[in-house]
Amino acid sequence: MSEKTAVTPPTHAAPPARFSHGVRKGNVLQVAGQVGFLPAVPGQPPVVAGPTLREQVLQTLANVESVLTEAGAGWDDVVMTRVYLTDVAHFAEMNALYDAHLKDVAVPPARTTVYVGLPAGLLVEIDALAVLD
Repeated sequence: MSEKTAVTPPTHAAPPARFSHGVRKGNVLQVAGQVGFLPAVPGQPPVVAGPTLREQVLQTLANVESVLTEAGAGWDDVVMTRVYLTDVAHFAEMNALYDAHLKDVAVPPARTTVYVGLPAGLLVEIDALAVLD
């Protein structure tokens, strides 16, 4: 049986609860829901990339990508993403940003988008499931 290992990029602060930013077991990598926090500064609280959906979506995708990269994966390895939005009105803009970010991925991942409540100031969260060769 393969070992389960935590994946934490150096740009990420410790999670606020008992979970890992990513977990790899064998060739499966689960990336925990990422939000639009800028890279961590030791000793400082997390800072949101900005108040706009654009700023947060781009940073959130970069944060997902940093977990993928730390585990030796990339967007081509992602088979499923889940996008959590706080406002139905944000769907079209998020979709355009998401599409642009993944434009070079040969087979885009399956995706689910749902509408949720997130902590104050956060507009989007994205998680991903990757299968590595």
